[in-house]
Amino acid sequence: MRKKGHKGIIHLPMTQGQEEALYDFLDSVTGSFKLDEVVSFIQMIEPKRKNLLAQEVENYINSRNMAFLVREKYWMSRRGFFAPLSFVISPSRLELVNGILIPGHRCVPFANTGLLPHEYIFTWQGSAIPYTTTEGPPEEFYPYYSILGEEYAPQYVAKDNSENEEAFNGDPFDDPPEVSIRTIDMRNIYRETSFVPGDRFVVRTLDWKQGSFELEKVSKDEWSAADLEAWLLAAEEGFESSFGKLGPGSCTEEQIAYAYWYGSPRMREVPAYSLEDYIYEKTNRIETSAYGIETRFWYAGREIPDRKDLDLSAVSSEITPVVLVLQKNKIPVSRYVIQSYVLDSLFRENGNEELILERLVPARVEMDGKDKVSVIEYIKAVLDEYRAFYTPFTDKVMGPIRARAGELHTAVIELASKLNKGDFDISWLPRHTFIILSQIQMHTAGVMEDLASSDTPSEAELEALDNSLDSMIETYEEVKELIDEALESFRRNRIAVIHSGSEVVTERLLQLSIGGTDAWRRIIVPEYCSLGELHKIIQTVFGWNGTEAYKFNAESQLDPKTTIKELEEANTVELLYEYGTKWNVRVIVLSRQDTPGPKPVRCVAGAGAAPPEFIPGPVKYRRLLYALESGNDVERQGARQEVGPDFVPGEFDLEACNKLLGSIILLKGQNR
Repeated sequence: MRKKGHKGIIHLPMTQGQEEALYDFLDSVTGSFKLDEVVSFIQMIEPKRKNLLAQEVENYINSRNMAFLVREKYWMSRRGFFAPLSFVISPSRLELVNGILIPGHRCVPFANTGLLPHEYIFTWQGSAIPYTTTEGPPEEFYPYYSILGEEYAPQYVAKDNSENEEAFNGDPFDDPPEVSIRTIDMRNIYRETSFVPGDRFVVRTLDWKQGSFELEKVSKDEWSAADLEAWLLAAEEGFESSFGKLGPGSCTEEQIAYAYWYGSPRMREVPAYSLEDYIYEKTNRIETSAYGIETRFWYAGREIPDRKDLDLSAVSSEITPVVLVLQKNKIPVSRYVIQSYVLDSLFRENGNEELILERLVPARVEMDGKDKVSVIEYIKAVLDEYRAFYTPFTDKVMGPIRARAGELHTAVIELASKLNKGDFDISWLPRHTFIILSQIQMHTAGVMEDLASSDTPSEAELEALDNSLDSMIETYEEVKELIDEALESFRRNRIAVIHSGSEVVTERLLQLSIGGTDAWRRIIVPEYCSLGELHKIIQTVFGWNGTEAYKFNAESQLDPKTTIKELEEANTVELLYEYGTKWNVRVIVLSRQDTPGPKPVRCVAGAGAAPPEFIPGPVKYRRLLYALESGNDVERQGARQEVGPDFVPGEFDLEACNKLLGSIILLKGQNR
């Protein structure tokens, strides 16, 4: 597929065989290793095309966090770190009643990430425990995969077997009514050990690469509360350290793995809570947080900051000249994506390097002449090579899917470029705009990479790719509509200021986000608004009634008389509104603007229904939402009684919100 010997244009990076050799090495090495060790192993497996192999390998490992960096060019493998450790599984009541154990996310991060949960092997007293199958609606099984990311739970259930995958592919926008998953047959073990709710298993890794684990029962009263509390504190510190050093990371599994790596030795010992118990029952310092269209774990009550442009990290391990040129211009594509664009041009029968460049690099990107020439030469070299073997007939199955992916990818790159080059304040954009665009871009680029060769995937794989594109296109259209609305609001506001001859008042755009939920609002208030008045505004936009005590905190508790202007003067742009003991609202001070005369407080954007204030926190709230959406009749009825008959999950009425805000009168200066 790649043309050899083209001077200065096509650098030959790691081949697919070398990448596979790297994964084999990491799955096999049982401790720490140096860069020259892994490079020697790769060259032994595939000695061809050395090029800058050592640098490629180092970039590849570090950018993807595939091993724990001990010091420069020296790592500890996941296998070497986790295989000697033990962890805890706490069976649920559903599992005890049905005599099963659902592997799901239970072994994260102690299992080989190359294996799916249903591929694990569990043993009891030296003998393998047999698998059985369990049927039910998919929503019943999703909680057992949620630690891997709530948004990915359906994919794990689908991948459990081919029948599930076919059922999910049948309608990408609706779950099948019933699925079947592989579960561990625990009937004899539960019976023989008199297992009761609260008992747990200590799990020891037997074989990391094969995903083999040994179970040992621990009775519910065997460990002291003090020992468990010590582990809890160590886990809190481990997760917070991982957030501080790694940020939100590429996935929840990575976050958890690094929590153990950065945490104290106590976190890696038993007695310990299971991860489920810790995350969903015990911790008050971390929570599940929205991260674009995905979820991550994060500091409780705090929002994951947005990006300011597209994420370039997905291809940061590539050091080919053409990829580096495109990255410099904020276009995060691998050489395989470029190759996919070339194949698409041949499929469309308009194979021309200039047209391909226009699709790859939007006109808004001001690429200098030298960079442009190098990209065109690379495209031309690949185009010349592909013409020798390409036939539209053999591409009739992949071609239409690749074409759709290319159109979406171009649209995302162009929109991101427009937002970066625009003459407006990006703080007016919807929450996590660039995170969402990055996620759509990376997913779409992944589809294009899968279709960048002449090897046709299976029919099921193609159907899955096509369905995933439907979902990404729908998400893109939704976020673009929100972006257009935000830009229109910004322009109307600016025009009003320009044409005004009256008194000018400085206002601030604030973002309010309820921790552990998807509910958020963007409001505009005058900078003389006090925190005491902001308390009333927060209560109004979230439909609360002020029944709980409140306080504002930054580095310390803030006086309710403090104004937004005074916060700015103190360089405070983010604070926490604590309402009662269970709800936290993160307040982020965004852009400032001048407006003609005093205007009422107003909400310009938002999403998600706010939880009723009497519900005791986000964990309980998420369970009620799940019961409303996916529970049985009794669970739905119970949840409805708790949230109230008029509560509609996900609903937010901007017009109604502004009508309520219109009654709030703010006092200025000495009139307070």
